[in-house]
Amino acid sequence: MGSVAKRSTAWLFLLPALAAFLLVAAFPLGQVFFYSLTDATLSATEPWRFVGLANYLDLLFHDPDFHQALWVTLVFTVVSVALETLLGLAIALLLNRPFPGRNWVRAVVLLPWAIPTVVSAQMWRWMLHDIYGVVNLLGVSLGLLPHKVAWLSQPATALPTLILVDVWKTTPFMVLLLLAGLQVIPRELYESAEMDGAGAWQRFRFVTLPLLWPILLVAVIFRTVDALRVFDLVYVMTGGGSRTETLAVYARRVLIDFQELGYGSALSVVILLLILGFAVLYARQLREGIYA
Repeated sequence: MGSVAKRSTAWLFLLPALAAFLLVAAFPLGQVFFYSLTDATLSATEPWRFVGLANYLDLLFHDPDFHQALWVTLVFTVVSVALETLLGLAIALLLNRPFPGRNWVRAVVLLPWAIPTVVSAQMWRWMLHDIYGVVNLLGVSLGLLPHKVAWLSQPATALPTLILVDVWKTTPFMVLLLLAGLQVIPRELYESAEMDGAGAWQRFRFVTLPLLWPILLVAVIFRTVDALRVFDLVYVMTGGGSRTETLAVYARRVLIDFQELGYGSALSVVILLLILGFAVLYARQLREGIYA
């Protein structure tokens, strides 16, 4: 079979997937981009006008709420993903070692990730209640806190609290991916390195980390994309108050509360471009790591 025939066959097999993509993704995305160039609203009585890039220029240069939401989103993403990666790697290394009851411990570690985000967010909201929350009651009774703290009502504590809850919720996801990567590394490599006199740190640096690097980057890509579009955790716990409004929560406020379809669509496109930018950056690092 010639190369032309092979390419034709490949495209034939790809057609169903491409058709599904055009149906469920490309057309809605095209509509969002089109509306982002207009001043359309959700009110059917008001006509819309084509405004070009005016919405994007307003977002970038004249919207302090967007700047604040962008800053909160970036801080949330960088800090939470960094903590989840470090904790996930440490726990995965621990669970990769044989010890009694290891399978039970693995199952327990995954429980926070198995709980739906809305449920866990509401659970933590109750636990962090400034008057009746168990966190304050235990903290004061054990002498860890001088007084009860309104964790979700103060800008100084609200965002760090959200980050810690997200770390609790999604670190098991990192553990799951990294543990799978660790288990495919041949044990013979560690035995050979140990015979050559390599210590624990040297085995981790020169054996584990290079072989785990592609899986680690894939895990970071997934978590970064998820963190950049975080909505449910923030919306349930703070509603975007106390200076915790992320881009997704702000987009919801513009689209639903203000009913500004054009401006909200431009904001959605910016979020998409931000996610694509991070994904391309990580993918390039992944490719360079594989072919280095």
